Amino acid sequence: MSVNSFENYPMSWKPDLSNIRGPKYIALAELLEDDIKSGKLKAGTKLPPQRELADFLDLNLSTISKVYKLCEQKGLLSASVGNGTYVSSDADAETVLLCGKEDSHIIEMGAIVPFVTSNLKVRQYTESLMKKPDALNLFSYGIPEGTKRQRKAGVTWLQKSGFYTDIEHIVPAAGGQNALTAALGAFFESGDKIGTEPMTYPGVKTAAKLFGIHLLPVRSYNNEMTEEGIRYALQNENIKGLYVIPDYQNPTAHIMSLETRKMIARVADEENLLVIEDGINNLLEKDPMPPIASFAPEQVVYISSLSKTVSPGLRTAFIHVPDKFHEKLVTALYSMNISISPLLATVSAALIEDGAADEIIAERKKGIMERNLIVNRILDGFVMSSELTAPLRYIQLPQYFTGKSFEICAKQAGVEVYGAERFSVGNKVPEKTVRISVTTPPSVEVLTDGVERLRKLLQM
Repeated sequence: MSVNSFENYPMSWKPDLSNIRGPKYIALAELLEDDIKSGKLKAGTKLPPQRELADFLDLNLSTISKVYKLCEQKGLLSASVGNGTYVSSDADAETVLLCGKEDSHIIEMGAIVPFVTSNLKVRQYTESLMKKPDALNLFSYGIPEGTKRQRKAGVTWLQKSGFYTDIEHIVPAAGGQNALTAALGAFFESGDKIGTEPMTYPGVKTAAKLFGIHLLPVRSYNNEMTEEGIRYALQNENIKGLYVIPDYQNPTAHIMSLETRKMIARVADEENLLVIEDGINNLLEKDPMPPIASFAPEQVVYISSLSKTVSPGLRTAFIHVPDKFHEKLVTALYSMNISISPLLATVSAALIEDGAADEIIAERKKGIMERNLIVNRILDGFVMSSELTAPLRYIQLPQYFTGKSFEICAKQAGVEVYGAERFSVGNKVPEKTVRISVTTPPSVEVLTDGVERLRKLLQM
């Protein structure tokens, strides 16, 4: 213990180093991680200033800096210039959202997985391709930048969103998550900062953590980034890019206004700021607005996937890449071995070329609307309003719940949902909300059962 008199001094964290072994900064970092994961230090707790903690422990300031940096790289801490260091809001939350747990007693409404009925058409196209003379070629290695046919299909696919590009700026990838991971690895380095919405897709959080990239929440108003917030993050936090989900934002299901899309594009052009735009849900809207990429094509990497609209098993995404980023992205896809499969890419191209993809999207929208009407009726007063084709919904909880505690109670009641802690970025206490998937339950009957169980919990 320090010889300095700190016994009665208010500090949020006073670690005891009397029993530590090995390098002090590693031992201290492990103590900090343990105290966060055990709940001793809760989300949103402000840690002592580095110099103050160094004085308390009789350690060099550089040692404390290393400790904070190590824990920040693990996503346990969130630091803001001029505001101090806090325990991250999602420090003890699970951010890997996976479906496929074989538990017949649980109704899966956490992970977002499209219902499988439309896969019949996908199977028919696959079987047809398998009968062609050159079918064996579909099991060979693919080309990292994609074939001309695949890229042409990508151009057609993005046009459905109101974004017009050409085959020279299209790169296919093995799914939206892989495309996002490759983009982060290609364009950013360890220690770089990326601005996001305060609540965002956990997949970008796990991918960013993999590369040592820090996500920072950008000041927002009415669920949309503000110009003031972006410029503040640029000037004071030195962010290197933005990650946004304009359409049916995950987890809020918010649709970004046209004005905000244009504003982000304008700031990106003025500041030479890279924007990664995740358009995975764009085509589920009744009348999709043009992507941010359509207003700043040289600054935006736009990712659109077939997983939520056609079939997740196709593992097909199309990426619009500006010229200056093209080589880096193709290299990243090749190096990570996540280039698209020739078989799946060809099936995807055929579905797009023949118009079958449009039929599947229409069927999927109809099914989602039917399910959302059920959700609106049963969870009236709790579920936040959204368009009827939203594949996910956001539920406001009573004050006596947290997202995490409701998630636990829901699972005990036989329903998997995801609390706000999984989506939160930064150091603010997470909202009292949960996200549910309306598409994952295998039938309308199972969905109805699930939301009725949630309603009982909400009315406790």
